[in-house]
Amino acid sequence: MFGGKRILAVVPARGGSKGIPLKNLQLVRGVPLVALVGDVIKQVKLFDRSVVSTDHPDIAAVAEAAGIRVPFERPEHLSGDRIGDLDVLSHALHEMENQDSTTYDVIVMLQPTSPLRTASNVIDCIEKLVLEKRDAVWTVSETDSKEHPLKQLTLGENGALEYYDPKGEDIIARQQLQPVYHRNGIAYAITRDCLLNQLAIKGSNTAGLVVKGNHVSIDTKWDLELVEFILSRYDEARG
Repeated sequence: MFGGKRILAVVPARGGSKGIPLKNLQLVRGVPLVALVGDVIKQVKLFDRSVVSTDHPDIAAVAEAAGIRVPFERPEHLSGDRIGDLDVLSHALHEMENQDSTTYDVIVMLQPTSPLRTASNVIDCIEKLVLEKRDAVWTVSETDSKEHPLKQLTLGENGALEYYDPKGEDIIARQQLQPVYHRNGIAYAITRDCLLNQLAIKGSNTAGLVVKGNHVSIDTKWDLELVEFILSRYDEARG
């Protein structure tokens, strides 16, 4: 609990994944991704309850072993690759409020695919939500200028190269670019009202928490290798 708010952590971890089969069980330094979330949750003392939402028994077993409860099975209709976070989080919230006979004021989504998160990242996200009285707070990272929207291109008919945004033609130096940000998946803190009444994970009063440093949201095997490389560099820096 923080600021008088009861806080529920939800770790979404379905079994299906087209990019990497059973992605949430992939290993980083020998530890499954879903178990790494459990390590962070233990360090965040603000949670009143922490649960995993999964449809796969192996993920459930690993999560339980890591100390995250799996008190319900995600239904099949919420397990496809086109199911949004809103539906998954709303289902988890209703399930836990029914089981616990209580009301949770804040829901924090912790995706297993962001293994470089720290407990302080999560705590900062929750504190920003509560202290600033926001509907939601998402952690974000600044996008490298090379990947800025005004530098993106499209291929049209017959392979014709075009700017994704015509304004890109006027860009000469990166100093002309307004910084843009992308989700890094570290944490999403969302109020109950935003989730159930606004029917959104990004409400009308949502803020971004910019997290510095290297963060990788894992979609591919290359992403896993990149995380291992970053961690090895951290080890070298610590000496």
